Amino acid sequence: MYYVMYNVLLVLAFPVIIGLLLTKKRSQRGLWCRLGAFPVELRKLQKPVIWIHAVSLGEVAAMVPLLQAMKQRYPQCPLVVSTVTETGREVVIKRLEGVAVHCYAPVDFWWAVDRYIRILQPQLFILVESEFWPNLLKHLQRHRVPICLVNGRISSRSFARYRWVRGMMRQVLSCLDLALMQSEQDAERIGHFGVKPNVTHVTGNMKFDQGLEQGPSADAHASLRSLFRGCAAEGLIVAGSTHPQEEECLLDAYRQVIAQHPHAVLVMAPRHIERVAKLEQVIRQYGFSCVRRSALVQGVGERAMSHGPHVIVLDTRGELAFVYREACVAFVGGTLVPVGGHNLLEPAQWGRPVLFGPHIDHCRDIAGRLLGAGGGIQIQNQEDLASQLIRLIAHPSEAGEMGQRALEMVRTHRGVVTRNLQWIDQLLSKDNSAIFSLTAEGSTSRKSQEVLR
Repeated sequence: MYYVMYNVLLVLAFPVIIGLLLTKKRSQRGLWCRLGAFPVELRKLQKPVIWIHAVSLGEVAAMVPLLQAMKQRYPQCPLVVSTVTETGREVVIKRLEGVAVHCYAPVDFWWAVDRYIRILQPQLFILVESEFWPNLLKHLQRHRVPICLVNGRISSRSFARYRWVRGMMRQVLSCLDLALMQSEQDAERIGHFGVKPNVTHVTGNMKFDQGLEQGPSADAHASLRSLFRGCAAEGLIVAGSTHPQEEECLLDAYRQVIAQHPHAVLVMAPRHIERVAKLEQVIRQYGFSCVRRSALVQGVGERAMSHGPHVIVLDTRGELAFVYREACVAFVGGTLVPVGGHNLLEPAQWGRPVLFGPHIDHCRDIAGRLLGAGGGIQIQNQEDLASQLIRLIAHPSEAGEMGQRALEMVRTHRGVVTRNLQWIDQLLSKDNSAIFSLTAEGSTSRKSQEVLR
């Protein structure tokens, strides 16, 4: 009954859904494929296939170390990563070349998901974090494809919404064969909707194992470090994954910072890169000089930005995690506005003190660990942000100690890849002997044991 109602509503909402997808630039490309026109080049993939669905940039980036380990574990088995956004596609292409191939995820119309499943013929489906699409999961189950949730989480907002459709969610989540959750709270929440304890395991957050080896080359990294250090005489503040309204708070705080540290520099990286032009307008309305990262070149950046306070807008993809390294203090966005927060571990893994606001629903567990370790500070408003920035810039030794505590916290909680891979192995050995047998011969078996160790 629930699925009948759901599909009727989907059909009625078809024009609205297509219209919304067309209005979002980051969702326009691949729309025809998402409606069931499966790419011809992917039809020829060797079977069996493991299909991983990660909605966008953050989810794909978190999965990189696990997918690299899976490629070693199952070298003859193609890994297909589906995403919804163009930024997710770029991460697959840049960071998973030779490891996985990309396709756009089908919109949750029954004909689209059924066509994808019939062509891909997956022997395992892995969904990342909270992509619970009813038709996709139900059709996978009908085709007897094992379904594994990795890095699973249910935010407070989602939990409240799911409770309004609890009957439907119980049916949807009953399709899961394995649920690997980020925290005990996430495990309790998914259990509220009927997922059995023997299916659910707390393995931690994959972002703790997110590697930095896929970043710029050594020369490019050295150039990046020199460029940003040359632009900041008193301190570099890096604000990553920022949103509207939050950016105004940052600029107000920066105005107070430069009253005491006139040569401090603010780097702002908007969450959605297509907003760069609008952000530049806002910055100039505040009276600050502004330059895009793409316009900076070695030696020119220092001269162009040498007169008075200024803001650098990060308009490139894939550099934010490495720009955090050059910060004396970092702020992670989506936390001063009710978005829920972004990746607090990116600056922490470089040993940088991490500031974030009160809206941390998407990263509550990590925020709590940072606060407990003394590696982060939760600020409440623009005034609080300004005072903490001023204090940390004025006391670099304190900032350094805080950053080291953040780094130690990250190191303590690594090992999630190994734990997840062990559970996936058990699921495959139980339900997919065709895949599991690929590792049973020669050196492949030895490599897999090395991964597990």
